[in-house]
Amino acid sequence: MASLGASLFSNRPALCWEYAALTDTGRVRAHNEDAVHVDPALGLAVLADGMGGYKGGEVASAMAVSLVHASFGRWFAQGGPQAPARVVRRALQAATDEANASILHAGTTQEALQGMGTTLVLAAFQTQRVLVGHVGDSRCYRLRNNKLELLTRDHSLRQQQLDAGAITPEEALSSPTRNLVTRAVGVEAQVLLEMHEHSARPGDLYMLCSDGLSEMVTDAQLFTLLEHDAGLQKKAQLLVAIANDNGGRDNISVVLARADVGDTSRMAG
Repeated sequence: MASLGASLFSNRPALCWEYAALTDTGRVRAHNEDAVHVDPALGLAVLADGMGGYKGGEVASAMAVSLVHASFGRWFAQGGPQAPARVVRRALQAATDEANASILHAGTTQEALQGMGTTLVLAAFQTQRVLVGHVGDSRCYRLRNNKLELLTRDHSLRQQQLDAGAITPEEALSSPTRNLVTRAVGVEAQVLLEMHEHSARPGDLYMLCSDGLSEMVTDAQLFTLLEHDAGLQKKAQLLVAIANDNGGRDNISVVLARADVGDTSRMAG
C-alpha cells in the first residue's frame, strides 16, 4: 500500500506558485513591527509580528524573517526541492532555532532591545505539498473549493481559554487576553515550530497574515475578498484596505500564494 500511495502522489501534476505580499503600518501605530519576505526560487514565505516596543519589535521581526530565509536558503542549496517532507521540516525548525538564538542573544545583551520577541508563520511551497509552521498568533488560512479553512491554531492565552471552555467564541472576539501569546521566537532558549503538511491542489490559495489582519477582518470578509475575481496583488491590497477601514488598530501584513499547473513560480505583478 505504501508504494501505491507514493505512486499516486507522484502522478499528480506538478504545481507552480504565484505570490503576493504586502505590509502596512495601519491607522493607529506609528511604526511597523511586522516583516514579510517571499522567495519564489525557494518556495518560501515568512511573516513575523514583532513585540517589545517599536524598536525591539521591528528588530525582532526583521531578524526572524532574514535569518529564517538565509538558513533555509543554505539548506535548499544542498537539499533541493525534492527533499522528503521530514527533511524539510528539520530545515525549517533549524532555521527557526537559529533565529530564536540570535534574537534572544540580542535581547539579553542590548539594553534597548530587552524583552523583544516575535511571532512567526512560514510556509514551504513545493510542487505537490505545502509545509506550514507557526509560533504565536500569526496565522495561515487556505481557500479551497469555495471553503476557507484556518490551518493554524493560535499559541495564545485566549486560545487556551477557548479550548478549556472558559470563554465562548463570542466572548473571545473582545477578550482582553487576545494579544497575549504563549509561544514566541526570541523569548526562551528553545522554541518549537508547530508544523503541518498539506497536499497541494491546483487553485489552492494560501494566506499568511499577522493578527492585524485576522483581528480586523471577519472570516466572512476574508472569504469574500479571497474569492474576489482579481489578481493576487490586488487581493492583498483589498485585504489591507478593509483592515484599515475596520479600524487598522495594528500593523497589517499578508502573504498570498496560489497554486497552478506549470513550472515557474513567481511574484505577482
